[in-house]
Amino acid sequence: MNEKEIGEIRRHLRRDRSNMTAIYGCFVNDNKEIIAEYRASTGIMSENEADKYFAILRKALSGSVGKNLIDLTFKTSQVAGSPEHELLMKLRETKLQDEELRMTLYKKIIDNLVLEGNYLILLGCDSYDVPFKSKDDSLQNDSADETFTYLLCAVCPVKQTKPNLHYVPEEKTFHDGAMNQPVSAPELGFLFPAFDNRSTNIYNALYYTHNTKENQDALIEAVFNTPIPKPAAEQKKCFEALLTTALGEECNLDVVQTVHEQLCERMELHKESKVPDPLLIDKGVLTDVLASCGVSEESVAKFSIQYDEAFGFEAELHPKNIIDSKHFEIHTPDIAIKIDPTRTDLVETRVIGGVKYIMINADEDVEVNGVSIHFQKETENQAAMIP
Repeated sequence: MNEKEIGEIRRHLRRDRSNMTAIYGCFVNDNKEIIAEYRASTGIMSENEADKYFAILRKALSGSVGKNLIDLTFKTSQVAGSPEHELLMKLRETKLQDEELRMTLYKKIIDNLVLEGNYLILLGCDSYDVPFKSKDDSLQNDSADETFTYLLCAVCPVKQTKPNLHYVPEEKTFHDGAMNQPVSAPELGFLFPAFDNRSTNIYNALYYTHNTKENQDALIEAVFNTPIPKPAAEQKKCFEALLTTALGEECNLDVVQTVHEQLCERMELHKESKVPDPLLIDKGVLTDVLASCGVSEESVAKFSIQYDEAFGFEAELHPKNIIDSKHFEIHTPDIAIKIDPTRTDLVETRVIGGVKYIMINADEDVEVNGVSIHFQKETENQAAMIP
């Protein structure tokens, strides 16, 4: 799913637009015990309460595509007949009304989820009459192409608050209050089936994770039984390690700058093009960038082999998962330097008298701890040190 398709479902997922008649909840304690299981009718909820439920469910469709929102693909054999796909399809067909099916899904989540403390599993089934889209991308709400029926799940931590003094209007004073257990934003969730090309795709699901460092592999295996890419944070670390080990002594500042600049440029061009599908790059793109930096064929070949080992054969990556387009930093054990990514040309590395230096062009005003400083005039000895 791309950003436009996700956004379209999010806009529909509101109290006054959705066709979701009920929201199902399963409250689980930190011992993996179900404290309560309930059905809440959206038709009899107060507007305020319904808005809060729908806001939580929308959160499970938020974040960055490829980082927080990850496409999961089922094998053809799974769709033809597998327990995990069959369960999801039956939950969808029964619109979650079958208690036994709901409990089966709850148990899969509870048994395989790693999450400290209490949490709430929310489930909803919605139907969206997909409006026809004209050539100018305007939606014709009075003309529907199909009805997209989907499940939406959100798993939300429930954290107990400490008792605090609170104001009691009737007594016009403050008293000690009881502990509350508010529901937090979802930690993870999923949508099934996917809404690809504005149509139902039972071969895919969309998985949401708030934590980009952890994918909950056991949960994915139990519910979907399909592979998932490394977490975004792990992809970034793998890519950085890959450059270091594959390039060896050829991994210099110029190479890292060029890789960062060229990937940033591709991301910017993709953004300007307004293409709805997310930008993906493969091994070929990265090896071409390295070759353009003057990296030797031997090191490029080594990078190619290690890329497949790290990410999978011919894997495609979201560039925003392997570089940070908004930051460029240089670190030593004692120093951290932050640089505007568009001005990396101000930095270079040199070896002077056998000592390694990071050189920064500082023609503009310089501040240290908020104090503007001046440079001492260059002495003859200093001038002689710089070639």
